[in-house]
Amino acid sequence: MYKIQSAKLLKEVMTSYFLGMKDTSKKMAWCTSVGPAELLRSFGFEVHFPENHGALLGATRTAGDFIPESTKLGYNNDICSYLTADIGSYLKKQTPLQEHYGLKGAPKPDLIVYNTNQCREVQDWMNYFAKEMNCPIAGITPPRHVDEVTDTHIVDVSAQFKALIPACEKASGKKFDIDRFREVLKLSKEATDLWKKVLWTATNSPAPISFFDATIHMGPIVVLRGTQVAKDYYAALLKELEGNVSQKIGFLAEENSRIYWDGMPIWGKLRPMSELFIENKAAVVASTYCNSWVFDAFDEKNPFESSAKAYTEIFINRSEDAKEKILARLVKDFRIDGMIFHDAKTCANNSNSRFGMPQRISEKLGIPTLVIEADLCDLRFYSEGQSTTKIETFLEQIESSKVLSH
Repeated sequence: MYKIQSAKLLKEVMTSYFLGMKDTSKKMAWCTSVGPAELLRSFGFEVHFPENHGALLGATRTAGDFIPESTKLGYNNDICSYLTADIGSYLKKQTPLQEHYGLKGAPKPDLIVYNTNQCREVQDWMNYFAKEMNCPIAGITPPRHVDEVTDTHIVDVSAQFKALIPACEKASGKKFDIDRFREVLKLSKEATDLWKKVLWTATNSPAPISFFDATIHMGPIVVLRGTQVAKDYYAALLKELEGNVSQKIGFLAEENSRIYWDGMPIWGKLRPMSELFIENKAAVVASTYCNSWVFDAFDEKNPFESSAKAYTEIFINRSEDAKEKILARLVKDFRIDGMIFHDAKTCANNSNSRFGMPQRISEKLGIPTLVIEADLCDLRFYSEGQSTTKIETFLEQIESSKVLSH
């Protein structure tokens, strides 16, 4: 059975990160997952990411216990299930962090910072906790759904980054240090470059890492961006995967098809979903989701402008046209035979199947597409039997068409 050996190191890295939150002598900031973590780290904050906790609630299949608590407060079941699960976990005073790391919950923040480049939900989510914990909050609201990021956009968003500085200074008790910000951003850039190389090892056949593996191994690039620890981890992982490529070792010895996964993971079904594709000799080798933490634009010489560009040009924040162009490039790079679009019922912003994109992609690129309905955390929206049948039929069709074309 194929195993990525670096998973042991990953466990150590993530355990150390969570256990570090027990140190109450350090100032704590909460940040959205694609938010200005580097700026916060330059002030010496430890950083907690509520979305990471939401994903943990999904992966441990505990989200269903907590979502109804948020519903009682008036939060609709159609909004982000990270949000409803996380707030519900707080209200019930229960979290998997207790069992795994001995943490009673997320550490109390000295400052909360958000970036609405993903969605409006993060602003409402963070504001709930700011009120609940009587904590200062500051945010960035960039232009949304952009074709190309222009100079005007960069001027706007970099000004908003700079406007965060007084709140960071006040909450941390430290003056802003541009050189320290440059250092942190440089580490972030080095780690994200390594992460990109890790993901792109899957352009090889057999691929040494699947989408399902990548959703686990992306932990450090989400929660430890801007640290030496994240950079060192991806250097080790890349070395292992490149070694596997050179020896022609992959997670599937024989690939009947190569699949692109669009949208969010179904966190509570990662393992059975991974096994389903492997049983059908289908290699899920690329995704919109894991690529979200590839920030090509970071440049420590222009820390504010490059941060503004990097965080505004992320896939989720692009227009339909821009997304289609990005997907077309990735389909070519990864030699994709078919695309699966996950229509996540509580994540409209990262569900790209709602405005005809699967049909347009199929027409333009000549590859089949499939839409499956589920959710990131709320498994009430997921029918395992129905989805399995749809996926298996889709993979059979790809295989048959490949046989006929030969």
